[in-house]
Amino acid sequence: MLSKLLTSALFAGAAAGLIAGLLQLLFVQPVLLHAELYESGQLVHFGAIASSAHPDLPGFDAVRDLLSLVFSMLNYTGYALMLVALMLLAEERGAHVTAHTGMVWGVAGFVAAHFAPGFSLAPELPGSAAADIGTRQIWWFATVISAGIAMWLLAFGQNWAMWGSAIILMAAPHVIGAPMPDTLTGPVPTEIASLFAARAYGVGLAAWVMLGCFAAYFLDKEQRR
Repeated sequence: MLSKLLTSALFAGAAAGLIAGLLQLLFVQPVLLHAELYESGQLVHFGAIASSAHPDLPGFDAVRDLLSLVFSMLNYTGYALMLVALMLLAEERGAHVTAHTGMVWGVAGFVAAHFAPGFSLAPELPGSAAADIGTRQIWWFATVISAGIAMWLLAFGQNWAMWGSAIILMAAPHVIGAPMPDTLTGPVPTEIASLFAARAYGVGLAAWVMLGCFAAYFLDKEQRR
């Protein structure tokens, strides 16, 4: 059982992480590099001279980009370990996990790990105003755990009490409220911040759908041996 979990998670996480890393390099990193120009003062929003929406950005950096890919693969391998473990647990409860249903698992993972915390604590660009990082991390972990349990209850709950508990768990962190800065300041234009959030969510959703599909596929393949 353990070998099936590790093998499936390794292949699924590496594959999904590589694709996610490439998507991030193509769509997300240019937005980050653009924001860093404002953070460093090279560009000034609402300055005396209008700043270009298409400035020259640093080009290909082998070390930086390779490390980004490696980190993405490691990150998604960690996600895959948790996802495959949950798939095995679900199969013990009678669920049948396939590559097609794995994509639904991926969407659920995206909701728990990205969309739920991001609903109140949006992805942040360099230079953005933010509350204390320790407080934000505690809130983020609590929200992810709460949302993950809620998704499980929605999928496998058998009565209204479980489904109602899921709704409460999903809503509770946002009712309590995410840690917010005392003042809203920052040199980065809101247009760049909104583009960053949109692309971060888009890449995250694509990566999680692929992760769910790959995890289910490799798990099914391992179990057929």
